[in-house]
This record gives sequence, structure tokens and C-alpha cells, in this order.
Amino acid sequence: MKIAYDAKRIFSSWSGLGNYSRDLVRVLSTYFPDNQYLLFNKKKSERGEAILKLPNVTFVQTTKGTFSRQLKTGIDAQNNDADIFHGLSGELPLRWNKKPIKKVVTIHDLIFERYPEYYTWIDRKIHFWKFKKAAQSADKIIAISEQTKKDVIHYLKVPESKIEVVYQGCHASFKEKQSERILNQIKEKFNLPERFILNVGTIEPRKNLLNVVKALKNSHIPIVVVGAKKPKYFKLIEKEIKKGKVEVQFLSGVSMEELAGIYKLAEIFIYPSFFEGFGIPVIEALFSETVVITSNTSCLPEAGGSDSVYVNPKSVEDIKAKILFLWENESERNRRAEKGLQFVQKFNDEVIADEIMKVYKSLV
Repeated sequence: MKIAYDAKRIFSSWSGLGNYSRDLVRVLSTYFPDNQYLLFNKKKSERGEAILKLPNVTFVQTTKGTFSRQLKTGIDAQNNDADIFHGLSGELPLRWNKKPIKKVVTIHDLIFERYPEYYTWIDRKIHFWKFKKAAQSADKIIAISEQTKKDVIHYLKVPESKIEVVYQGCHASFKEKQSERILNQIKEKFNLPERFILNVGTIEPRKNLLNVVKALKNSHIPIVVVGAKKPKYFKLIEKEIKKGKVEVQFLSGVSMEELAGIYKLAEIFIYPSFFEGFGIPVIEALFSETVVITSNTSCLPEAGGSDSVYVNPKSVEDIKAKILFLWENESERNRRAEKGLQFVQKFNDEVIADEIMKVYKSLV
């Protein structure tokens, strides 16, 4: 089988969509090496270097021209005799020729519909149009959670039979054992506290770091935060940090391997987002054998399993109580971390590769 991908995110993004795209191609290439995997984009970048070293993965430069991603990529895939074209980030090309090809699109979330206040009017309209068009054009839609599947049915008016749920995994670094020496080096490099809780993700209103900072007021529990800052929201957080005398350390320039070590060094991982399509940081923490506190909303219980601790993300008191409960109870942290590691095996590479391949094979 020859499978073509819209590889824009593979070469342009270090974060969520980029990680999803790279991991999907990597696991398929590893567990189904007899197929050919074609990555279509205008140009390569260092972000895709490791993927392109795989023997059955090939870069194909998209035909040049205005809006080439939308107007040329699909036809390029057909002219390269691809059996399947997979849009990895909610979009599919708009133009095709008469050559047969099956179309698959992954939809990660419809947060722009659920929380329109986080988006401009024009961005919401563009996102909705692109997602709706892709959903109509696709032979199969992959939703990354049951929550996303429900939203696709509700907002895009897609029949349930057209949608398959295939969960995401995470980077291999989070599954690897790191020596005490390596962990100590990471701890020293970033001058990490002896004990701390960890938050990972963009510092923006939806991720809800502000309520965590409020919950830590006068607690003397340090928090380490890894993620890009949205300036307006970050100012609110800075104000609350000073007001509540909260010990916060913001990190940037962290490699994937270093981030994996920081997860392992943390006592607790906290992720009280108001809404997610899936929540990869929860999976990263569980693979790192670190207990998770996350929200009881959207897909997060799907990602966290029965032994993570759940909070009402709107309740500062609930967040505070759950942090203190785990911070002061080592045996409970260890018990939940052990159970969480058992649960998270359902998001292993081989399982995800099998599920994706089942979708492909159902079409050809």
C-alpha cells in the first residue's frame, strides 16, 4: 500500500499537531514496513529529519503555485499512485483528478465551536469551513477521542458510521527509563526544586494555569511550568503569583528528553484544562510513572483512566484539596502512578499502529 500524507505539521510544528503527525508516521513505518509512506510538503525541515531516515518514508515536494497545499497536494498524491491520502490536522486538499484514491482525515478537536471566546470570528469561520469540507470529502474520519467523535457528529453533522476513534500516543522519550545520573543532570541544569508539581502546555486561558496558581496560594508547594506564554493571560498569572506568594519556575528551551526527565522528577502532574481533544501531556505523565491531577471534563478521563485524580477545573478549592491530598500522601501517589502505568499501555505504539492500519485496510 502507498499512503500519502499532508506533512505540513511534520515539518513546521514542534508541538501537538507536529508530534501527532510524526508519531503516526513513525509507528506505521515501524510496525507495517512493507508499505510506502509519502510526505507531501513545500519543503523539508529539521523537525522531520528523524522520520525521513526511516527506509520506507519519502519526501515529495508539492507542485509549486498559489495555495499549492490546498489545490495541488491531492493531485500530486494521485499522480504518485497513492492508494490513500491522510490529512493529519483536520484538512484535506480541495482539488483531485479522476484517479482513484481514498481519503482519511484526523480531527483532533472542535474547540473553536465549543469555546468560541478563545478565537476571533474570522478564525472560527475559516476553521469550521475547512473541517466541514474535509469531513464531507473524507471516506473515513479518525477522531482522537470519544469526546471528539461526539463533537464531530454534533457540529459537523457527520454520520457515526463514518468515524473511527483512534487514540494518540506520545513520544518514545516518555516511555524510556532514564538513569539517576541523567535525572540529576536535568535537575541541576534547570535548578529544579527538591519536590515540585509540574504543569506542561501553552500558558493560555483554556489550559487554566491561573486556577492552579490560586490553589497554591501560601502553600509553599513549588510548581514548575513548561510551555509557551500568551502575553495577556501571563500577566494575570504574574499578578496572582505575587499576590499569593506562589513558588513558580517557568522553563523554556527544554528538549523532549529533558522534558521526559522533568516529568519523572515531579511528584505530581497537574493539567486542569477546561477542554481538550485528547490531552497528550496526561499520557506523557502516566508513561513517566507520575500521578496525574486533571479535569473531570471533555476527553480527559479517557486519557487519565480510573486512577488519576479528577477536579472541577472551575473550583480553586477542589484543585487545592486534591493537590494537598496527593502532596502529603506518598503511598497514594505511588499506588496511583503504578495503576496509571498499567492503564496507559493501551496508548502504546503497536496498539495505535494496528488501529490506524485497520482504518486504511477497510478502505482498499
